[in-house]
Amino acid sequence: MKILLLGSGGREHALAWKMLQSKECKELYVAPGNAGTASIAVNVNISATDFAAVKAFVLDKGITMVVVGPEDPLVKGIYDFFKDDAELAAIPVIGPSKEGAQLEGSKEFAKIFLTENNIPTAAYGSFTADTLQKGLDFLTTLKPPYVLKADGLAAGKGVLILNSLEEAQQELKNMLVDAKFGQASSKVVIEEFLDGIELSCFVLTDGQSYRILPTAKDYKRIGEGDTGLNTGGMGAISPVPFADEAFMAKIEDRVVKPTIEGLKRRKIDYKGFIFIGLIKVGDEPFVIEYNVRMGDPETEVVIPRITSDLVKLFMAVAKQNLKSKTILVDERSAATIMAVSGGYPEDYEKGKVISGLDNVEDSIVFHAGTGLNESEVITSGGRVLAVTSFGNDFREAIKKSYQNLDKLSFDKMYYRKDIGFDL
Repeated sequence: MKILLLGSGGREHALAWKMLQSKECKELYVAPGNAGTASIAVNVNISATDFAAVKAFVLDKGITMVVVGPEDPLVKGIYDFFKDDAELAAIPVIGPSKEGAQLEGSKEFAKIFLTENNIPTAAYGSFTADTLQKGLDFLTTLKPPYVLKADGLAAGKGVLILNSLEEAQQELKNMLVDAKFGQASSKVVIEEFLDGIELSCFVLTDGQSYRILPTAKDYKRIGEGDTGLNTGGMGAISPVPFADEAFMAKIEDRVVKPTIEGLKRRKIDYKGFIFIGLIKVGDEPFVIEYNVRMGDPETEVVIPRITSDLVKLFMAVAKQNLKSKTILVDERSAATIMAVSGGYPEDYEKGKVISGLDNVEDSIVFHAGTGLNESEVITSGGRVLAVTSFGNDFREAIKKSYQNLDKLSFDKMYYRKDIGFDL
């Protein structure tokens, strides 16, 4: 097969790395890719949301499958774009339809879906600038901390958790009236705060059947001890030690099955990944959010643990015979630690030369925000490199990643030194 993978982050490097292990994958192109994907596949200078350019490339190269990494092209409807185009309709797209992508594209849509399918989730209200006063009043009915979520996509930064009622009311005004997150916060979902420990469950579905992938837990805050600003993710481990068989059975029965059944009931085309952000409250799973693609950096620990042929799984998704497939998993633990640019998630500099990549042993380095300047690998984003390692348990895997991070360097490089601290 000739496969086009859309995206440019650590998730896409990990997916590319895995797909190239398949005998089914004859040629792999990544648009736009990064320095890591350039070393194993062919990068194409096309934006993942430039559908016209994607179409021209797909037809020119005879692409036989498109795998979508990030959420933007899914929310903008790339699945429907292919399905509705006579020249493209026969080419499978791994990812949900535009309607299915609303599970991530609209927090309100997701909460309505959760409620109608009786899936455990936090109590909530949804507000716009026109109903600002109702939102301010709703906040007074909740106990702190207060959770405010921009309804639309905000690059992982549209969720605020605030301890003061006054601050929460001010931030609600900032989001709705002053467009703090642009169009993404023209509507804001306010949620009851759930106190527990978070984890992520990943599902691959063909729209009829599903397979549950390894669990993972990521660390979103920039500072150690889970302090400071939210980021796209500073590290992850898989599997989650506290997600035992009994708890996973609850997740499948109360969350995964009703999610798939709910999609079928709504007749939503969904062929791809569902990322379910969960919180364990006592011994019960509650859904915090849906994402309609693999997480990043969770992909960097989940995908290396899958020993099955990923391309064959994607082919089964496209043909809607996933139920005939078994997903085999490496029983070892995996951990990934993210090295980021100084200043991230706020202002940071790009173009810093990265050294030490050839010195890494017994770990995999997935590139997240890198580029090439002639023969030098340079930084091009906030999150730069993800160092993934295996171990007999998560502690051993984490230790190995830290040992190899010490061999890498670029100006103002930063990483958290406490990934897994809460486990």
